[in-house]
Amino acid sequence: MPEPVKKPASAFIKKPKTTDVIAGGVAVFEAETEKTGIKVKWQRNGIEIAASDKYVIKSEGNKHSLTINSVGKEDDVTYAVIAGSSKVKFELKVKEPEKVEEAPPPPESAAQPAVSDAPKGADAPQPTISNEPTDGSKSSEVLPTEAQQEAPVDPIGVFVTRPQDGEVTVGGNITFTAKVAGESLLKKPSVKWFKGKWMDLASKVGKHLQLHENYDRNNKVYVFEMQIIDAKMAYAGAYRCEAATKDKFDSCNFSLVVNEAPAAAEMDFRSALRRGSMVGGGRRMTGAFASADGHEEGRELDFSALLRKRTEAKTEAQPDVDVWEILRKAPASEYEKIAFQYGITDLRGMLKRLKRMKKEEKKSTAFAKRLDPAYQTDKGQKIKLMVELANPDAEVKWLKNGQEIQVSGSKYIFEALGNKRILTINHCSLADDAAYQCVIGEEKTFTELFVREPPVLITHSLEDQVVMVGERVEFEIEVSEEGAAVKWEKDGVELTREEAFKYRFKKDGKKHYLIINESTKEDNGHYKAKTNGGESVAELIVQEKKLEVYQSIADLTVKARDQAVFKCEVSDENVKGIWLKNGKEVIPNERTKISHIGRIHKLTIDDVTPEDEADYSFVPEGFAYNLSAHLRFLEVKIDFVPRNEPPKIRLDCMGQSPDTIIVVAGNKLRLDVPISGDPVPTVIWQKVNKFRARQHGAFQMFPHSSCVLCLFQNNELVLLSDQSKDITGTGGDLNNDNKVLSDSEGRVRVEMYEDHCVFTIEGAEKEDEGVYRVTLKNPAGEDTADITVKVIDVPDPPEAPEITNVGEDNCIVQWQPPKYDGGQPVLGYILERKKKKSYRWMRLNFDLLKDLSYEAKRMIEGVVYEMRIYAVNSVGMSRPSAASQPFIPIAPPSEPTHFTVEDICDTSVTLKWRPPERIGAGGLDGYNIEYCKEGSTEWIPALHGLIERTSVLVKDLVTGDKLNFRITAVNLAGASQPAVTKEPITVREILQRPKIWLPRNLRQTLMKKVGDTINIVVPFQGKPRPKVIWTKDGQPIDSKEVGIRNSNTDTILFIRKAERHHSGIYEVEVQIESMIDKATIAIQIMDKPGPPQNVKIVDVWGFNVALEWKPPQDDGNAPITGYTVQKADKKTMEWYTVFEHYRRTNCVASDLIMGNEYYFRVFSENLYGLSENAAITKNSAYIKKTGTDYKPPNYKEHDFSEAPKFTHPLPDRSVISGYNATLSCAVRGSPKPKIFWFKNKVDLSGDAKYRMFSKHGVLTLEIRKPSPFDGGLYTCKAVNECGEAEIECRLDVRVPQ
Repeated sequence: MPEPVKKPASAFIKKPKTTDVIAGGVAVFEAETEKTGIKVKWQRNGIEIAASDKYVIKSEGNKHSLTINSVGKEDDVTYAVIAGSSKVKFELKVKEPEKVEEAPPPPESAAQPAVSDAPKGADAPQPTISNEPTDGSKSSEVLPTEAQQEAPVDPIGVFVTRPQDGEVTVGGNITFTAKVAGESLLKKPSVKWFKGKWMDLASKVGKHLQLHENYDRNNKVYVFEMQIIDAKMAYAGAYRCEAATKDKFDSCNFSLVVNEAPAAAEMDFRSALRRGSMVGGGRRMTGAFASADGHEEGRELDFSALLRKRTEAKTEAQPDVDVWEILRKAPASEYEKIAFQYGITDLRGMLKRLKRMKKEEKKSTAFAKRLDPAYQTDKGQKIKLMVELANPDAEVKWLKNGQEIQVSGSKYIFEALGNKRILTINHCSLADDAAYQCVIGEEKTFTELFVREPPVLITHSLEDQVVMVGERVEFEIEVSEEGAAVKWEKDGVELTREEAFKYRFKKDGKKHYLIINESTKEDNGHYKAKTNGGESVAELIVQEKKLEVYQSIADLTVKARDQAVFKCEVSDENVKGIWLKNGKEVIPNERTKISHIGRIHKLTIDDVTPEDEADYSFVPEGFAYNLSAHLRFLEVKIDFVPRNEPPKIRLDCMGQSPDTIIVVAGNKLRLDVPISGDPVPTVIWQKVNKFRARQHGAFQMFPHSSCVLCLFQNNELVLLSDQSKDITGTGGDLNNDNKVLSDSEGRVRVEMYEDHCVFTIEGAEKEDEGVYRVTLKNPAGEDTADITVKVIDVPDPPEAPEITNVGEDNCIVQWQPPKYDGGQPVLGYILERKKKKSYRWMRLNFDLLKDLSYEAKRMIEGVVYEMRIYAVNSVGMSRPSAASQPFIPIAPPSEPTHFTVEDICDTSVTLKWRPPERIGAGGLDGYNIEYCKEGSTEWIPALHGLIERTSVLVKDLVTGDKLNFRITAVNLAGASQPAVTKEPITVREILQRPKIWLPRNLRQTLMKKVGDTINIVVPFQGKPRPKVIWTKDGQPIDSKEVGIRNSNTDTILFIRKAERHHSGIYEVEVQIESMIDKATIAIQIMDKPGPPQNVKIVDVWGFNVALEWKPPQDDGNAPITGYTVQKADKKTMEWYTVFEHYRRTNCVASDLIMGNEYYFRVFSENLYGLSENAAITKNSAYIKKTGTDYKPPNYKEHDFSEAPKFTHPLPDRSVISGYNATLSCAVRGSPKPKIFWFKNKVDLSGDAKYRMFSKHGVLTLEIRKPSPFDGGLYTCKAVNECGEAEIECRLDVRVPQ
């Protein structure tokens, strides 16, 4: 096998290192390369540095240097030097120059008490920037909110403005701002702030962290702010802001850099007092110390918990909450739900990793900072794994699932920055979700990387559906990711696989389906599809099957050999039926045809005969309907008529005056009129007006089908034949100036036959309605008949309905009748609704509505709806009306809960409450507070406008008044029902005896270390505000060293940096007039002890040494708890521990090595820790050897140098073209010779076609897919400092036959 290619070594033999320089000084970085003549580049923040007065670049041989003159704060960045493919990064850290201390402040200002400058209440605001030094030193730069760079507007997603990266100095304040557009939102978006992976910062709100939100009504933008107060080093890191609306989700990552504060010689007392309520110094406190100081880091000072739970044990600081903490505490039945919530798809892998998670490892000697237990990132993002090494020159390996990670493309990037080693994983995928290790020698540090898929959004929502019983229902949604997990719910109950016989779930790429094969009435309800990034709701209404007849079959009168067509229209196009003739089923044949197209059913009979006269019926299948009509056969009798017979119109309706024929608009009207007379009479058709019949024109018909249609309307004559001259002569009152039209153009026409004439109207319209008069004339006489034609149609669409009385899930819909009813009375109305963004209209009623209003129910609160209306008459259903104005079903919130009085003073009352139990989709705009005097009914607003907080201080009240208070919650729908105080409240402060509630941990001696921060919080009660006095050992406290801050409910003693002289008995006294209460607190400040005295070696025997010593003079203000004894060999002087926590002042060190000489040292130990220095023995202890001394012989060093020599020849080869070929030989030599290959005396080192291997002296040349051109004489040459050797062979390349 060929030898694997090793990773090339660095081109540098000396690398530049991170340097600290004072501002204004000169920084010099030096590097040495392995070879001379290599081009070296210097970079600053990834940009190449050009030589200038500020940057001086020198290069002499293999030594290179970069000099930076007049170093400033802007030079505090990352630099790099590049030689070939090697790149080394380093940093320049710029320090501020120290300044001479200024004179102390004037005595009168220093003598002012601290209480006068302290805020009056516990809720006093903290200073905006609290890191200003008071000793005259230059302040470190802090990035306030106003100085932050304006964030760019986000054109996509939910954010208008995203929070940006920030930088702050320890003790300073900084604010991050996120803006969300609210113009298109129905309710306030949900915004969460996170630190790291899972820590929700909403639970950390307190003195160090504040979350604010407001709504800019002018710009319609929601503004969310996160303010960090008195920043500490521990606050640095990655943060995340997530915003979610009803159908969108977005997140933004940003980071916070916290710089160390410059050292200050002395702190001003007022500055220390302002920071007295915070845990200062940027020091992370343990749980014991946090509880001793009165509150945990980052929490609000809440003394009510101390008052209620005085008997409970001391609580420890809560660790950061992550997903593993949630999984550890949750029962096994909740694992799947938690995994779905946090986007973990590999449930089995999660359970395995949860099972094998180990406890916290011991402190490492190779790692200064280990990997975190777990990391989390989103799919497609990048993640950095970083460790800090104790030895910057140690070799580091990175493993993934036990396999070493190799450099491959841009997927993995390895960085070395000082003692930091960083592994960057780009474009994370689910394959990167694994266990990672960083290995240094025998030590390892482990971590887990979780790749979370982005939240699955619903891109296409569910649609409401209305179906009949037994029909198939299919709900469909489309999500943003293929293979995403989707949960289905019905009325809040999850639909599981156990109900597969009823419900069927289907996935097709990004589309998910819920299918109900045969729906029943029990399937009515609201169905919800949920993902981890959103949800969608739709309503299913299952109705009983009802069939409506839009057009019934009508009676027909047909002549012989004509065609008879019975037609009906029903509401359901899927309904089938049968045709009956006199109660017997009609069988289709050549003359009789049955058709079903959509909702229309037809029975057609060609060449009608007298046998076809009967009663015909249509019976729909599955419904109790029977549509009947009669077919009448018109028999034409031929009688002998003598000549000169007067004309006669033979209509069956001659007895009626007039006869009315009803035709549906759009249908064809065909009227057969039998006539007789000899000679053949002239037929005249007239459309007359009942009141002015003589002013209308006429239709005239002449014999032998010579027909002229004259339509006289508004004194206009329309001619449909070429007989206009005869018409004018016959009519007498016709006008020749009218337009002549052809028969084919006319929609209204007359056809003449020997014994009858046919009057036809194609596609009847409203204008065709009226009285038509037919007149027969011949020399023997005249006959006249009037026929009334009435055209009926569907009604006009009504006007858009109006929506009133909108409630939580209902509203009142009102409308007006249509302007035209179609000639038939309106039977009722049909109402439909849809969601604003949907295209599917859902019918709300199946029985026609008789009234002009309707109460629509079962709507979803917060969803935008539209309504429309149809009018229905006997002809059919009108076109839909225009949609109503969009509306949202919302309701006022419920009344606020737990409305109580928190405090009463002479002129003010403090009220508090909790939010309403039900807020609804309208959100919550705020609260309105009112009061009225006892016995009065006039309610007076306590504040101007609404408030958003859940507590309020009502000021400027009259002392002694008895008042009732009430509160209402207000949103878009209006105000809620009021919550009223149970009884009138008297505005008068109540005297309360002073009482100190000393915390349990302060009832024992409080142990602190030198340099620690002491923050003692002592709550008390008493009204009016009591006077607080502190003393130490019976003497007043020096306000220059100890800060005191008092409020209405507590007093705080604050020492920024404890010293040993601060130890003693402190007494706090609370006084109201002549009533006093006292409490004492013992404080003991510990320091490191001094070294032991007179450490000496008492005896040495065998492999043992006896030691003894005396206790130290200084015990560090704490009892000595033990000693640590160490030994060191005189040759190496490396110290190893013999005993730890040893209590006696003498000991015996055993198991020493024969022939070595040892020194011993002893450390003393108390509760603070080990002493800084150790006491060392003056003399050494020698462990004597036993037996004879061995004298090793002298040997002459052998020279193994040897010139290269080939031990195996290089034979000639003959290979086939296109197949890889190898040439092999063996060589030996010392030192190891360098190998060169030649072809026809040409060096092959740079040719990619050839690969050369050397393993244990065996040399191989691989030729990739040789061709006849590659044949020739190949030479292998071996060279070392002792000589050289060559060997040759010939290679022939054959072309396959």
